Amino acid sequence: MLRPIGLLALLASLANGASLREALTFHAPFDGSTDAAFALGDKRLYTAASYRDQAGARPGVSSADVEIAPGRGRFGDALWFKKKNTKAIFYAAQKNVAFNAGGWTGTVSFWLSLDPEQDLEPGYCDPIQVTDKAYNDSAIWVDFTKDDKPRHFRLGVFGDLKIWNPSKIEPDKNPDFLKRLVVVTRTPFARGKWTHVAITHAGLGGGRGVARLYLDGRLQGAAESIGEPFGWDPARAAIRLGVNYAGFFDELAVFNRELSAQEVKTLYELNKGVASLK
Repeated sequence: MLRPIGLLALLASLANGASLREALTFHAPFDGSTDAAFALGDKRLYTAASYRDQAGARPGVSSADVEIAPGRGRFGDALWFKKKNTKAIFYAAQKNVAFNAGGWTGTVSFWLSLDPEQDLEPGYCDPIQVTDKAYNDSAIWVDFTKDDKPRHFRLGVFGDLKIWNPSKIEPDKNPDFLKRLVVVTRTPFARGKWTHVAITHAGLGGGRGVARLYLDGRLQGAAESIGEPFGWDPARAAIRLGVNYAGFFDELAVFNRELSAQEVKTLYELNKGVASLK
């Protein structure tokens, strides 16, 4: 028989699971296929030569350096970027991401396995970008830095470029860019180890946006007072994967609201991943 405290914990866990399930809009577990297991929009993964050629993208993975790795995922299989990825590999964001120009709220969750110092080639690397244009224009992303040793891991959230950076100052020289970042200088990433990444955000485009970065269920920091608008062309908006990335990627999930710290912890601790929510 469960003691009262144990029963309360169980009920709270069940409630969190139900709430997460209702908020889920997209889930790609990469188990035997690159198609999403659940999606409110297009389930297919696309590949193009570059994001400039995104209109010519074709379904599936057409790069010899990207494949499904059986049994090597956090849960089941994983998407494996065997070397630095220079192709445009993405899911359509339309309907899969609950974008709202007047106040965009949501959560992006995924797992990474890599040694940033050994697996990544020189230059910035963005495991994920959610945008219709570029990393600095109506976008949410995380990256590994290029010059720091060890590499830092950062969260960036930026609305319309012409509003927040009207003078077109280069990012690394722009205090308005640098102060917006959430920077993790000592990261948990390692080869043979899976690290959970969660990005939550609320009110983007509504004048007082905020975004938070979690690693392995723990809050790393927040970017606040994100005031500029976010404008998207829904036909071009994409969930971009593995920009200059090399390593394993698994369990991509998108939710239509900002998850609480406890819900992020619940997500991190799911024994069978997001599939257990369904």
